[in-house]
Amino acid sequence: MKNIIFDLDGTLWDSTETIVKAWNDVLAKSPWKHSKLDKKAFQQIMGLPFHEIGEHLLPELSKEQRNNILVQCNQRENDYLKEHGGQLYEGVQETLNTLKKNHRLFIVSNCQDGYIEAFYHYHKLDQYFDDYENPGRTGLSKAENIQLIMKRNQLENSIYVGDTDGDFQAAQIAGIPFIYAKYGFGKVENSHHSIERFRDLLTIDF
Repeated sequence: MKNIIFDLDGTLWDSTETIVKAWNDVLAKSPWKHSKLDKKAFQQIMGLPFHEIGEHLLPELSKEQRNNILVQCNQRENDYLKEHGGQLYEGVQETLNTLKKNHRLFIVSNCQDGYIEAFYHYHKLDQYFDDYENPGRTGLSKAENIQLIMKRNQLENSIYVGDTDGDFQAAQIAGIPFIYAKYGFGKVENSHHSIERFRDLLTIDF
């Protein structure tokens, strides 16, 4: 395999602590009273599409109200993450540095526009990735964004690395193999390949 496409949340980093602060800051100033959100709540929804996150976290609000809050929260997320970053998983930078020598690397994540850029900005990891995509820019599903990255960069022999069943399903739809990051947020039952730690990618014969 020459090309490795990565999910972001639960695969490269855990940004939930920073996101919780951003969301609670927005919710505290909103006209709709809402109890404070915690890290556990976000770990259960990381990687879901935009509308599903709103339905899970703000079920008492109308669709219009949820969308209004989500736009504000997402912008605050981006601002917070640019300033404070998230928690990179152990060995991420060192492993990316090694993988980059023989592979082209990409990111496809279910996130808003500006989120991946915030990841790049704080952790200075953009040097390792050739391209990235998300539904915030394209309005497409994760599978469609994987296919878009592959078409745009003329990729063959690619593989997707992620931590949720949604990631697994997206890779199947896109028609590429999948590696399950078991240390992340989700649970995948049927993956044929998995890693216990990010650096375990270095033991896989691509």
